[in-house]
Amino acid sequence: MLNITKTIEDGRGTLSLEGRLDTMTAPELEQVVRDTIPGLTALTLDFAKLDYISSAGLRVLLSAQKQMNKQGSMKLTNVNETVLEIFEVTGFVDILTIA
Repeated sequence: MLNITKTIEDGRGTLSLEGRLDTMTAPELEQVVRDTIPGLTALTLDFAKLDYISSAGLRVLLSAQKQMNKQGSMKLTNVNETVLEIFEVTGFVDILTIA
């Protein structure tokens, strides 16, 4: 189960994720990102309530990062130790901006 809260203001978007980002929920995030990114100069993903991320979730993040590199910036905030460890093991700490 994944809950996504979207906030957009002055060309900046924030997606707050709650729950698990896995094979079952990644398509939902992918659609929200696809609908949200056009026109944004900055995208923040708030992981304060994200419990888990799978390779399917990593793929969505990579795709979003590639798109935002063309039009602005993307950062992840409030990443917990469990998710951060996954980013470290996969090398995503070198790809994503984690604040």
